[in-house]
Amino acid sequence: MAACRQAFIEAHEHYLKQTYRTRCEILGANGMLPLSVPVEKVHGKKMPIRDVRIDYALPWQRTHWRSLVSAYSSSPFFVHYADEVAPFFRQRETFLFDLNMKITLLMCDLAGIRAEIQLTDAYRQAESDTLDLRHAISPKSASRQHGGSALTATKYYQVFSQKFGFVPNLSILDLLFNEGPEALTVVKNTIQSGASAK
Repeated sequence: MAACRQAFIEAHEHYLKQTYRTRCEILGANGMLPLSVPVEKVHGKKMPIRDVRIDYALPWQRTHWRSLVSAYSSSPFFVHYADEVAPFFRQRETFLFDLNMKITLLMCDLAGIRAEIQLTDAYRQAESDTLDLRHAISPKSASRQHGGSALTATKYYQVFSQKFGFVPNLSILDLLFNEGPEALTVVKNTIQSGASAK
């Protein structure tokens, strides 16, 4: 989204398990920590992404927030963004899609990404003049792909880099809490280095 003027979010796909639609990873004192939003059971049938409900049977919001505080409270910009991020861990959205849209819009705003974001009005196959990234980034793939060619993340400061070195492909929260207003520069440098490698 940082590299374009307009971006479409797929609003009419079927829900796929084990994707970043329900998870992200952060870096804590003990290494990478996956955070996953539980959803109500989807029984074998194809379910539209907008119908997937979040499961609140376990206190995952409290657990996620505590993990973020533990991992990033000493980061340079945690205090700057914490009040804007915290409501996601107190308020209850019914549907996963709505939660993801609110998170996406806030993260873009905080990072300074100004693409015009629209929802698709129907599921369509990608057109030749469109970069289709619906399935390009997946926790299942060893190298997270971008448009068919792997991007190498630009290194930035991370709280635990002395212990683990630089760890790429974490949640955008890692980038925001560690780099603050420079987050967009890091993203753009990653995009430019990927483009020059082609």
